[in-house]
Amino acid sequence: MTAAAVAVAAAAVLLTGCGGDQDTASVPEGWGTLETGSLSVGYPKSEGYAEQPAAERAKSNAAVALQGKDGIRTGMVSVQLDFATGVHDAAGAAAAAGAGIGLNSTRKATEDVRLAGPKDAREAREARRIDYDFTADGREDTPNKGTPMTGVLVAGVDTKGVPFVVRLNAVKDAVDAEDLDAFVESVTVK
Repeated sequence: MTAAAVAVAAAAVLLTGCGGDQDTASVPEGWGTLETGSLSVGYPKSEGYAEQPAAERAKSNAAVALQGKDGIRTGMVSVQLDFATGVHDAAGAAAAAGAGIGLNSTRKATEDVRLAGPKDAREAREARRIDYDFTADGREDTPNKGTPMTGVLVAGVDTKGVPFVVRLNAVKDAVDAEDLDAFVESVTVK
């Protein structure tokens, strides 16, 4: 991560980590932004991630950015909207998203986070972050079966009550802790 990106991420921590009331989250220098009707989120474009065209992504994903090496998907940022029924708050969205992490994963931490967004959208700005490790299954152009992977997800509901989950999954140690934090802090609910 560049010094400028660290500075941007540090500023974002001060603003979002302390419950700041900004309308739009900071995205580190060199990052791109995935835009949906419910939220926007940054992704490490300077690390080789590229937005996936709508025609190529799974129907369940509203937006995706992929990183690949030699035809293998080594990293993925994804946004899923309206992914669960009967979910009306961050706790419900996190429970549904957490259930989808998988059996071959280990949760490392869960914490409440406050996202950027409209000042009057208090409940929509409340979300949950789940950090986890897992092993690749070797299917669908992923790394070899058993490759250590890491992930972070943010789950909540947008200003219209639509549940969302954003994820960053990558080969373990390819994304450092600062970039995982910057990813979480780049989410803006709409």
